[in-house]
Amino acid sequence: MSRAFLVVIDSVGIGGAPDADAFFNDGVPDSGANTLAHIAQACAEGRAEDGRTGPLHVPTLDALGLGAAVRLTSGEDVPDLSAEPLGQNSDAPLGQASDTPLGRWGAATEVSPGKDTPSGHWELAGLPVPWDWTYFPKEIPAFPDDLVAKVCKIAGTDGILGNCHGSGTVMLDEFGPEHMRSGWPICYTSADSVFQIAAHEETFGLDRLLDLCERMAPVLHEMKIGRVIARPFVGAPGSFKRTGNRHDYAIRPPEPVLTNWAQDAGRKVFAIGKIGDIFSMEGIDDLRKGDDATLMTHLFDLVEDAPDGSLTFANFVEFDSLYGHRRDVSGYARALEWFDAELARLLPRLRGTDMLLITADHGNDPTWIGTDHTRERVPVLVAGRGAGSLGQVGFVDIAASVADHLGVQSHGPGRSFL
Repeated sequence: MSRAFLVVIDSVGIGGAPDADAFFNDGVPDSGANTLAHIAQACAEGRAEDGRTGPLHVPTLDALGLGAAVRLTSGEDVPDLSAEPLGQNSDAPLGQASDTPLGRWGAATEVSPGKDTPSGHWELAGLPVPWDWTYFPKEIPAFPDDLVAKVCKIAGTDGILGNCHGSGTVMLDEFGPEHMRSGWPICYTSADSVFQIAAHEETFGLDRLLDLCERMAPVLHEMKIGRVIARPFVGAPGSFKRTGNRHDYAIRPPEPVLTNWAQDAGRKVFAIGKIGDIFSMEGIDDLRKGDDATLMTHLFDLVEDAPDGSLTFANFVEFDSLYGHRRDVSGYARALEWFDAELARLLPRLRGTDMLLITADHGNDPTWIGTDHTRERVPVLVAGRGAGSLGQVGFVDIAASVADHLGVQSHGPGRSFL
């Protein structure tokens, strides 16, 4: 029985979303954002030299069709990603640079009315979001009084800190010292449909923070806020640091998704990274977490050991969380080059009937104005199912294609491109 590995490289968009002008960063429409192309251009121009140097070096992803996918969807120049769709077959092994894409490649377009993590992942798993998410206004205070009162009641405090839009690291620097003095939780949001609570693991308590988030989640989910996120941190003023104990409390998908389809067909389903949180463990048998380096180890282990017929669904988040939101072009380029080198080692380990599909959930162009996600199409790179262009497809077609490869029934609106 065939195995499938669905890998999301979080926020690696390739530009060209047809509705980008309806999505904004600091009041500026996302039209023209292109995460991958703009990183490649910055590298070629010597503007991404922190911890790395020279042109963007991702020969394995390019050999699978990444550069060709960017040109297909946006027409933008992607320096040093030069594999062109000159033919449908090649004798060169995957994992080596090639003038012709050696995998199947294309670009996927999202229809859900959001450029956030749950919207992208749900649709990749076959379920476009069936409602409009609620977003908190970009003003101070950002949260209604009754919501703040519920947080205070559960936390046992007289107030909260933050109550605004903001970046997590900035929130810690600005409110962390007062949080440690008063014990008030730091509550903030972003352009996503999210309510985040940061608290010190030692002075506030990790278990207390998780309990607060878990009890607040139903209240916020009823409002159609997509996620409540616990953001624990440690350290002292001037040296606060987030820990790996983050936990997302996401709305459960209202209908079965790819993980359910596979599990209901008797297949083993493995989740790596944020996938368990995003889908509230729906259809998931085994969850493996950690930083991206640890997640890559988990992926290698599952390529080696996952049983026949299984689905592995992975998310590598640090492209987005560490580099996209922080507009760190060099860091993003380093992460892409690290992933590419790991992919070169991983591809030869796949079994003959395996399929590895690499995609993304949205964009986060580190050269763009603001600090939020960008509305973009995403790459679709497939190893193990021949070579050639897939053209333009939908996010939901990815779920249908993974189901097709596994030989399980698809229950969503997508169509297989295999």
